[in-house]
Amino acid sequence: MPLIELDAASSAAPYEQIRAGVAALVAAGGLRAGDRLPTVRRLAEDLGLAVNTVARAYRELEQGGVIETRGRAGSFVTGDEVTSR
Repeated sequence: MPLIELDAASSAAPYEQIRAGVAALVAAGGLRAGDRLPTVRRLAEDLGLAVNTVARAYRELEQGGVIETRGRAGSFVTGDEVTSR
């Protein structure tokens, strides 16, 4: 089961839905500091999206302080509840 579900009828771009969904999970406590996120490739495959779409969402989450990428170790939740842009 994917980390989040996308709404095909939404006017929001898929990368934005991913960004907002992960940020909301962090804010609600569904993801906690130190939790590892699926790899970009795995989430892209699970959601049927291009790798670059998921990579953009992860970059924006990282820029917002919600996640951090530790090279080959993966992407992890920082615990910051940054949900707005």
